[in-house]
Amino acid sequence: MSRPTPKPQRPESEPRVRRGYFECRYGQLHVHNAIPPGGGFEEGTPLICLHAADSSGRAFQGLLALLGRDRSVYAPDLPGCGESDAPSRPASAAEYAAAVGDFLDTMRLRRVDVLGQGAGAVLATELALTRAAQLRHVVLVSVPLAASAHAAPAGGLGAAAAGYALRERLGRISQPLLVLRPRDEWWDGSARVREAQPAARVVDLPEQGADLFRSAPAAVAEAVRGFLRD
Repeated sequence: MSRPTPKPQRPESEPRVRRGYFECRYGQLHVHNAIPPGGGFEEGTPLICLHAADSSGRAFQGLLALLGRDRSVYAPDLPGCGESDAPSRPASAAEYAAAVGDFLDTMRLRRVDVLGQGAGAVLATELALTRAAQLRHVVLVSVPLAASAHAAPAGGLGAAAAGYALRERLGRISQPLLVLRPRDEWWDGSARVREAQPAARVVDLPEQGADLFRSAPAAVAEAVRGFLRD
C-alpha cells in the first residue's frame, strides 16, 4: 500500500497571505492581508497600507509577503476601488478615512502604523489626526503636494484627495513621519512635506518610479521596517 504524498510545507518564516471581506459604512471592504506564521498577535505593530487613487490593495502584494514575516499587514481596496463597494454619493477624504476606521474597529486593533501612497497618503494623514492615540507611525509615499493646483480627477477617491487641505493638515501630525520619495509625478511635492513638518524623515528613491511597490518591494520593506522599529 503506497503512502500518501505529504503536502508541501510553507517555510516557518513565510507569512500567510490572504484576502477577505469586512464591513464598513459603504458595504463590503475587500482586504489583502499577511499574517506572520505565529499568528501576528505577539509580533510587531500591525501596518495598514492605503493605495493610490488609480490602484487597489493588490499593489502592495510584494510588500505584504516581506513585512508580513514579523507583523500583520492589511491592504484594503479603498471604497469604490478593486473589489470594495463604492459610496452611494460623492464622499470626502475624511469619509474615506472613516471607512478605513470602521475596519480598524472591526479588527479591534488598538495600535497600528499606517502607510499611504498618493491619495492613500491623504487618508493616512487624516487618520493620523482623527485617530492620533491609535496610530503610532506614519509613512507617506508620493505625497500629492504641488506648488500649483493639479486638475482634480473626475470623481471618487482621487477627487476626494484633491479637495483635502493636505498642507495644513500635515502640519498637525504628531506621530513620527517617514516620507518615501520615488521619482514620479509627486517627486517635488513629496519634498515639500518638510515645509509643514520639518522633523519628517525623507528617503529619496530616485531609481524608482510610480510602480515602486511592484518594482522594489524589498527596498521599501527595508526602509519601512527600520523606521517602524524606532
